[in-house]
Amino acid sequence: MTIPSPSSFDAEHEPMSLGDMDPQEFRRYGYQAVDWIADYLTNIRGYPVLSQVAPGEIQQLLPQTAPHAPESMQDILADFDTIIMPGITHWNAPGFLAYYSMSGSGPGIIGEMLSNALNVNAMLWRTSPAATELEQVTVDWLRQMLGLPAPLFGFINDTASSGILVALAAAREAQSDLAIHEQGMAGRTELPRLCLYTSQEAHSSVDKAAIVLGIGQENVRKIATDDDLRLDPVILEQTIQQDIAAGYRPFAVIATIGTTSTSSIDPIPPLVTICQKYNLWLHVDASYGGAAAIDPEMRWVLAGCEQADSLIINPHKWVFTQADCSILYTRKPELIKAAFSLVPEFLRSTDQHDESIPNLMEYGIALGRRFRALKLWMVLRYFGQDGLAARIREHRRLAQLLRQWMAEDPEVEIMAPTLFSLVCFRLHPQNIDDENTLNMFNETFMNRINANGHFFLSHTKIDGKLTLRIAIGNIHTNEEDIQQLWGEIQRKKTEVKHW
Repeated sequence: MTIPSPSSFDAEHEPMSLGDMDPQEFRRYGYQAVDWIADYLTNIRGYPVLSQVAPGEIQQLLPQTAPHAPESMQDILADFDTIIMPGITHWNAPGFLAYYSMSGSGPGIIGEMLSNALNVNAMLWRTSPAATELEQVTVDWLRQMLGLPAPLFGFINDTASSGILVALAAAREAQSDLAIHEQGMAGRTELPRLCLYTSQEAHSSVDKAAIVLGIGQENVRKIATDDDLRLDPVILEQTIQQDIAAGYRPFAVIATIGTTSTSSIDPIPPLVTICQKYNLWLHVDASYGGAAAIDPEMRWVLAGCEQADSLIINPHKWVFTQADCSILYTRKPELIKAAFSLVPEFLRSTDQHDESIPNLMEYGIALGRRFRALKLWMVLRYFGQDGLAARIREHRRLAQLLRQWMAEDPEVEIMAPTLFSLVCFRLHPQNIDDENTLNMFNETFMNRINANGHFFLSHTKIDGKLTLRIAIGNIHTNEEDIQQLWGEIQRKKTEVKHW
């Protein structure tokens, strides 16, 4: 960002005046910020993807106390450029291939800007009717794009971790004879131990939700997977039967479409059958993989999900919407409302209210709710289903292209199926067979790739084998980037072989 150097205040910025920033000053720096954003996105390939600063370096450059006197926006923006920017890892960069991308887009940025300007709290319908009603319409648009049948009630959370907590609270509420909502769980010797089931490959948010809800990590059953790293329905049912015989109360199963480590897909239809048989809540975490169904060719990934009790899709992962934006869909909104609805007198409305329009604060822990639907609405309109599907399809094509190159290299071992746009692999030089040495080799290789600044990869472990992940999902990533990555892999592979 090119920032003027003078430290004097603008004429409109009077140090001791009351009120907000002068509108003319806001206009000046607002235009400057938009210009900076446009330049940043244009030149994003020029930044090192992974921040190069050392731990504590940013803190040392910042004052230890907040200023007493007002400071000029010129100075503030100058410090943003010189102090903050070097400490940014650029999730917007096309070389960001770690974890799963949170790939924002231009219309999403504009939506966030307008949402921040409005600064509404969408807790009640009356506190901003447009925020509630736009959210209901927009999440239903996405439901239709995904090919999911009506009716499904949906609402936006910050993350999937919040959504799984809400879903499991509703699943616990469904065990109505236990009266946990009223009496809690502590000290109740007559209460059976609740347990839930998920895959060994499931996200850690399942464990966290179990801890928060008082279920406990010991009562999260991690079910073994098959050769394709999918939850095994036979082992699941056997484990449920064993728990029932031992006096436990099973209450939920969490399946995944696009697991964090390898993007595997749990078999939803047989899990639906099991859950119906034992009266268990079925929650599907489709945070990453579910968005693929926007492409009609990929609708199969959500097969059976129409019968799940709840389902999560994260538009901030693969629908090119800025974080945070995670949608929880459910067939049983009344149970979520029963688990969370608590309306103090000061929030009760005395005017007429259409009961078909929800007060969204009653469907989760948070009273305050940001206007997240605005950015998603703009993204869905700007790209349309065809544009979103084309981008998802291109990311899948790039993943298959990279996988093909890897399959032709005798020193690269592909570690998992490539069902979406994630490629899992490790280097396996012909003269190294010891697993510990291979793990060290691949870790060194990954660190050298990341240190170079052009690309950022992450890792997982599959059967104890350190596995590298290339997650293609950024809206800016193209075939030239993938070709450059493959060249970098070949160069660093040679370097590490001689280390």
